[in-house]
Amino acid sequence: MTDTIGWAVSREDDPALAKVSKKPGTYLYPLPPSLITCGPADKPNITTLAWVGILCSEPPIIGVSIRPSRYSHSLVKQFGEFAVNIPTAEMVRIVDWCGTVSGHSEDKFAAMGLTAVPTQVIRTVLIRDCQVNIECQVVQTIHLGSHDLFLRKVVAVQVDETILDARGEIDLGKANPLAYGSHSYWTLGQCVERQGYTASPEEGT
Repeated sequence: MTDTIGWAVSREDDPALAKVSKKPGTYLYPLPPSLITCGPADKPNITTLAWVGILCSEPPIIGVSIRPSRYSHSLVKQFGEFAVNIPTAEMVRIVDWCGTVSGHSEDKFAAMGLTAVPTQVIRTVLIRDCQVNIECQVVQTIHLGSHDLFLRKVVAVQVDETILDARGEIDLGKANPLAYGSHSYWTLGQCVERQGYTASPEEGT
């Protein structure tokens, strides 16, 4: 049995265009596996989510999708706020473990040796071991099907100054973030070009 549908181009037809048609699914990649902290500051939870994305610039809105069956879903729904903590590639074991073990009966901070630090605005905690911490408040929840999409406004951001470049922007080479795709964790490669380079005076002259 095959999961291909519709037309397919074989290598015999055209080696350069060989593709198969797949069933609709979540093939978008790479994704940012993030450590989400939520719940009360005296008993916070950590969960790993990769269904995370930027949805709006002004106001800054981030979308996070969580299955209703997850323990973290009930905490986010109850408290209406949480933080996105961006891990480094060196934290891959922590990222994977926090996404497979329920926080309902497990203290993930203690189990993984992570340090909780106070937030600036919201009422949960941040992970000091992560170089970027984004505090968010939920502004809307949309039931999509298998997941609920939480739209949350960014209300505070903390960044480790050691990963900033000369312009004060985050240098991904220094940050060394994880990427997720095809049920696997990856690291990023080298910078190819900066955004907008094709509009420079030198381009095309």
